[in-house]
Amino acid sequence: MADAVFLDRSLCRAPDLAVAVNAAITLERPLLVKGEPGTGKTELARQIAASLGLPILEWNVKSTTRAQQGLYEYDAVSRLRDSQLGEARVHDIGNYIRKGKLWQAFEADAKVVLLIDEIDKADIEFPNDLLQELDRMEFHVYETGETIRARHRPVVVITSNNEKELPDAFLRRCFFHYIRFPDAETLKRIVDVHFPGLKPRLLDEALNQFFELRGAQGLKKKPSTSELLDWLKLILAEDLSPEDLKRPAGEMLPRLHGALLKNEQDVALFERLAFMARRQR
Repeated sequence: MADAVFLDRSLCRAPDLAVAVNAAITLERPLLVKGEPGTGKTELARQIAASLGLPILEWNVKSTTRAQQGLYEYDAVSRLRDSQLGEARVHDIGNYIRKGKLWQAFEADAKVVLLIDEIDKADIEFPNDLLQELDRMEFHVYETGETIRARHRPVVVITSNNEKELPDAFLRRCFFHYIRFPDAETLKRIVDVHFPGLKPRLLDEALNQFFELRGAQGLKKKPSTSELLDWLKLILAEDLSPEDLKRPAGEMLPRLHGALLKNEQDVALFERLAFMARRQR
């Protein structure tokens, strides 16, 4: 704890986030941040790094990512090729070790923020495969026989879109923080960054329809901030007015709904709702 760096609450966009970050640092545990896509989890980690005044290392997880890649990878093929060519570098196996993001964070000269982004994209065993390394802050390199230990314990931020359940053993070792979907006022500030000067009446009408859409029961995929921004971009490109956005009686789907709804089940849901509404009139 001697080199711990804590987050000043006044520098953070939300007091509860500062509490979560400082709790994770105090407990020396990773901070697991969950929330819907588009709620700013990745950007939040960058803000944490900026607020703490620390560099950030980002490990973007994919469906094919293995936990071992975060530690290191041994390029046996290149070594074999070099041995066949008689290269002198072949005698030092370290020339064929590619350091992963955890290794880079562990050997850094000062504390860093390590972001493991979208951990739920990987195989279900991926989180468990990192338990020991994140607990002990060390790992063994079998090819060279050395043990890599963290010089300074990094602030580990792990994000998840909640697409799949994470193992209980992994969850027990994390401090949890959930980012709620932004309210209307927060979304207005986000929109203003991307579309400054958007007419208030147009934005109000668009947000009303957006939240109505999100609030529908039975949606398979609720539209996120990213879909809202795409929709507004199309609305501006079509030069639509607030009146143009208003739906005719009996219509449930908004204009240009393909930017908001991304599967046929959700479109069919609103078509059924519109049909039922017309029958009841």
